[in-house]
Amino acid sequence: MSIKSRIRTIPHYPKQGIMFRDITTLLKDAVGLRMMVHELVNRYTGQKIDKVAGIESRGFILGAPLAYALGVGFVPIRKKGKLPAETVGHDYELEYGVDRIEIHTDAITPGEKVLLVDDLIATGGTAEAAVILLRKLGGEIVECAFAIDLPDIGGAKRLEALGVSVFSLTTFEGH
Repeated sequence: MSIKSRIRTIPHYPKQGIMFRDITTLLKDAVGLRMMVHELVNRYTGQKIDKVAGIESRGFILGAPLAYALGVGFVPIRKKGKLPAETVGHDYELEYGVDRIEIHTDAITPGEKVLLVDDLIATGGTAEAAVILLRKLGGEIVECAFAIDLPDIGGAKRLEALGVSVFSLTTFEGH
């Protein structure tokens, strides 16, 4: 069975017309979880990476074991007000308003090579904000890695327009 076959689709969630791609079924599957992490480790082993940054919250689930396997540090990128020390943030637009993500100011040293990880790329707004934050601290983005890409929504192209390479383990057509 493939990684894609282990991802559940929930029609019309959170609203009519949306096909929600739920990775919890992949995460609870021991073989599926190992496959996902193993594929990412294989892709990035041997590359110059200093830190793996994960976007709250599913990016933590993928990013932490990947950082561990690569022998590098893990950096959380969180929603506003969740990090305890000094932070820098970036506001970004959502379909229904504005949100903010933050990172500790000492999380990245200028010139460090950073791999950005999250579970899914759809519109790319959150990932774009994360790239901007990492660059603000002087990080150099090696690549943005996702378990799932929804190419019809255009997020990967949005990141590529910033000059960032994008990799996904699987894709789903539609919304």
